[in-house]
Amino acid sequence: MKTIFLTLALAATVATGAQAAQNPDSTPCDGVDSDNQTLECSTYSRHTAEELLKENFQNLLQRVQSQFVANKTQFNDFTSKLKTAQQAWEKLRDADCAVEVFPSAAGSKAFTISENDCVARMSDERSEYLESIAQE
Repeated sequence: MKTIFLTLALAATVATGAQAAQNPDSTPCDGVDSDNQTLECSTYSRHTAEELLKENFQNLLQRVQSQFVANKTQFNDFTSKLKTAQQAWEKLRDADCAVEVFPSAAGSKAFTISENDCVARMSDERSEYLESIAQE
C-alpha cells in the first residue's frame, strides 16, 4: 500500500516538474484546487511580493541617489528617513497581519495561508507606494 502511494506521489511530482519545464511561466497558483496547492500558492505569492518590495526599495534608493548626487547631506538625510520608515512599516505590516489571522491557530494551514496572503497583499501595496516616491 505504501508503495502505491509513493509511486503516485512520485508520478505527480514528475508530472508537475515536466509541466513546469514545458511552461516556464507557470506558477504554483495555476489551477489551484486543493488545500495544499492553496498553501503553495500563498507561499509563492508572499515570496514574490517580498522580493518585489525589496527590489522597489532598492530602486527608490537609486532614484534618490541620482536626484541628490549634488547634495550628499540631503541624500543621507532622505535615505535615513526612508530606511526608518521602511522598518516601521514592516513592523506595522507584521502586527496588522497578526491581528488579521488571529482567530486561526498558529502553525495551522489556515493560519499560514492567511498570513501569507496578508503579507503578500500589504507588500504589493507598499511596493506601489515606493514606486511613486521620488519620480522625476
